[in-house]
Amino acid sequence: MFSAISYHPLVHINLGPLSLSPHGMGIALGFLIGARVMLPAAEKRGITADDVSTLLVRAAIGAIVGARLAYVLNHPGDYIDDPLEIFKIWHGGISLLGGFAGAIAWALPEMKKRRLSFWQVMDAAAPGMAVGVIIGRMGDLIVADHLGKATDFFLGYRCPPPDVQTAVPCVAGPGHLVHQPAFYDFVLTILVLVLLLWLRKRPHYDGFLILVFGFFYGLNRFIEDWFRVDVTHGLGLTGSQWTALLTMIVCGLWLVLRKRTPGWGRWNELSDPTPTIQGPSSAVEE
Repeated sequence: MFSAISYHPLVHINLGPLSLSPHGMGIALGFLIGARVMLPAAEKRGITADDVSTLLVRAAIGAIVGARLAYVLNHPGDYIDDPLEIFKIWHGGISLLGGFAGAIAWALPEMKKRRLSFWQVMDAAAPGMAVGVIIGRMGDLIVADHLGKATDFFLGYRCPPPDVQTAVPCVAGPGHLVHQPAFYDFVLTILVLVLLLWLRKRPHYDGFLILVFGFFYGLNRFIEDWFRVDVTHGLGLTGSQWTALLTMIVCGLWLVLRKRTPGWGRWNELSDPTPTIQGPSSAVEE
């Protein structure tokens, strides 16, 4: 048993004139390794490496836009005095769930253009998405981001002395314990990853894995956000909790009641729209 989790965060790594953030490095590394996990699963479904690379470029752009947009919509009061601050993403303020939504939305047109099944692509991506979350949360832990409410839980994080920088303020004060939601998400998402890797060894309808990921990661976030210090929007729920709850309901109902690939997004089944051009007839009309 631990009395508490205690360490000094590393918020910045200074390399000469450069100042790197382990938080940003964790996000980038999580995306890259998650993409690498996706590739072999995609190829087994007939999705080429070229398809994957093109989709991932679009997904990376969409993730940045979606992550920032979701955060701004959830914290509009932060930008009343200086609306231009919305565009200064390097100052912090992103939403993981918004990043997922933005990545998927930005990649959708390319999936349709290439006649790829949305459900096959997302099934291939699901374990990689979990890996990306896990590695990204490691970056959060290194910088002590998302420090939550005060607690006496034995896995609480002991706030460091005032002269030690953390990515966000420690609300309980030096020497006191707070929840560390990033750690809870880290552990719970490892369990989700193990489940996905076990399930993908068995035959399932297209879309099954991403629906499982949506339900269980939504459950993770719904639980985890109770321990955060964040803005709430009705019934004491955060924006992420409302998003997670909706995701859980949709994915859970489909898994239990429908149990088959949704009809939408099956662009690989479209017939070839290109008309067949007939050559000149060899018959001589008399």
